[in-house]
Amino acid sequence: MCDKMFNQKGLLKSLTSIHTGKKAYKCDVCGKMFNRSEHLKRHTRIHTGEKPFKCEVCDKMFNRSEILKVHMRIHTGERPFQCEVCHTTFNGGGTLKSHMMIHTGEKPFKCEACDKMFNHGGALKLHIMIHTGEKPYKCKVCEKMFNKSGHLKQHTRIHTGEKPFKCEVCDIMFGCSGPLQEHMRIHTGEKSFQCEVCNKMFSRGGALKLHMRIHTGEKPFKCEVCDKMFNHSGHLKRHMMIHAGEKVQV
Repeated sequence: MCDKMFNQKGLLKSLTSIHTGKKAYKCDVCGKMFNRSEHLKRHTRIHTGEKPFKCEVCDKMFNRSEILKVHMRIHTGERPFQCEVCHTTFNGGGTLKSHMMIHTGEKPFKCEACDKMFNHGGALKLHIMIHTGEKPYKCKVCEKMFNKSGHLKQHTRIHTGEKPFKCEVCDIMFGCSGPLQEHMRIHTGEKSFQCEVCNKMFSRGGALKLHMRIHTGEKPFKCEVCDKMFNHSGHLKRHMMIHAGEKVQV
């Protein structure tokens, strides 16, 4: 021991835990052990759902002060953590640590079901839902279920009509960032998706996927009347007009 003196019994108990390696504080809910009372108190909020730390800008609540501190950087724009390899900046040290694994190739998180490896614990957690079928996020309007909160947020905009993403060139609005990014390639002329068979370039991943069916011969769209197969939903739709007796425009 170190002969250090304390005026509080709790401080002595915590220091003793450090020296002995014994964890004297136990969670009554899950049995997890801690060597400091404040660590147990912080952990208990996971079970109680208590979030005593509030963002003064957007009123979002947090269960830990350090998480609030990192969150505040969203509003301030502060990004004090920089990657030494590519110089990308981040608002949290944990985010930088996860990012560094892109450069190192490290993937320490393993799926026990399929052995797939991940460089981030959150990515593994989301992946596990593929195996479990878990979809914990529910739309309050149509009750559709999602495995990611971000997917639910995007979906909700179908009901609200909200389109927060705006093209700075032509002012067209979008419900999520992905379609805006694809749309911007119309203005920039960028074609970053290449066919590995014929090297043809495309501005959208979906367009490349459709094109690949020319090479693979895949025809996933089937006419329920005559069983004829098509490689594009639009071709099937046009074909169905024949059965409906509608005039097909060439």
